[in-house]
Amino acid sequence: MDAQSDKSVAKLAAGGRRWRRPGWLRLEVVILPLLLLYPFFPVLDQLVQSVFDISLRLDRQLVNIFIFAILALALNLQVGYAGLLQLGIAAFFAIGAFSTGILTVGKYPFQIGFWGALVAAPAFAGTAGLALGAPTIRLRGDYLAIVTLGFGEVTRVVLLNLENITDGSRGLNPIPTPWLPDWLTPAAAGDATGRMHFLTMYYVALAVLAGLVIVFRTLERTRQGREFVALREDELVAACMGINPARTKLIAFAAGAAIAGLAGALYATNLTTTAEPNTYDFTYSIMVLCCVIIGGLGSLRGVLLGAAVLLTFDNVLSPLLTNLIQRQLSGGSSNVLASFTNWRWLVFGLALVLMMRLRPEGLWPSSRVKAELHREEER
Repeated sequence: MDAQSDKSVAKLAAGGRRWRRPGWLRLEVVILPLLLLYPFFPVLDQLVQSVFDISLRLDRQLVNIFIFAILALALNLQVGYAGLLQLGIAAFFAIGAFSTGILTVGKYPFQIGFWGALVAAPAFAGTAGLALGAPTIRLRGDYLAIVTLGFGEVTRVVLLNLENITDGSRGLNPIPTPWLPDWLTPAAAGDATGRMHFLTMYYVALAVLAGLVIVFRTLERTRQGREFVALREDELVAACMGINPARTKLIAFAAGAAIAGLAGALYATNLTTTAEPNTYDFTYSIMVLCCVIIGGLGSLRGVLLGAAVLLTFDNVLSPLLTNLIQRQLSGGSSNVLASFTNWRWLVFGLALVLMMRLRPEGLWPSSRVKAELHREEER
């Protein structure tokens, strides 16, 4: 007993002497100032312009990356935390976008503006999440995936056929730019107004994303967050421990749908149009699911990393490679294979297969998921 005690004390002493990274060296603390300053110092844009003579416009693409990172966080709440296989997240994304259009365009009498729609759109999407979750709380696994997939397709078709409300394939437009105080509004029109719209959407999307990261970090340490994880691991055991699975599922459905609606409101306002309903098809749901799986199920940092990698590849690298390939090939514009965007889904699928084979826990997994997948190796 004395020898074991001495070993335990030695281990504790060694652990106590282990160097701990100070808070100011965290990755988020380094990246956030860079993102805040990038619209005014677009270093990568200037580098690509000087080397390849191509306008990258990474600052504009970052807004879309922020918005889809918010959407990935919504799906991670349902799939990564609560274990609900959701394949219709694009439906709530569309509900948020079209709610924003209905509440802000001049065609309707509401015209509550961007800031009002930023509150109302998540409420509408969250209500739709409750409506979907209430009759499906008994479903699990593949059955739940099929129902959510069907809900996504039904929502898209309904939005497409309600032409009197959604303008059908044309979508609702123009969605007004966010209202700002007079002292922030540029006096000149044209480029100055467009620049102000971009800066507003950039910093609003970044602020919403940062706020949600803080909320999810806090959620992981709360009772509700532990209930989500318990439900994901074993619903029967969670129920035996006093957790109400039906209530927990409904909270996950509603909260995830509301955050997806928030992302939809930002997306529509950034585009100044809701776009056509076919935009919000199954591919959006699959892309966001790939962000969650490649980054790491249930991992907050992993989801952000997965969204950054996939969206940067899709929105930045893919058009850049297409441009470079077409420059090298004669008559590349008429060659289907010369457009890298035409076969990027092959790259997505290959990356997903390799991740499932070589690193199933994701690029930046949570410690709990990593321990579960490598339990036998640790033994």
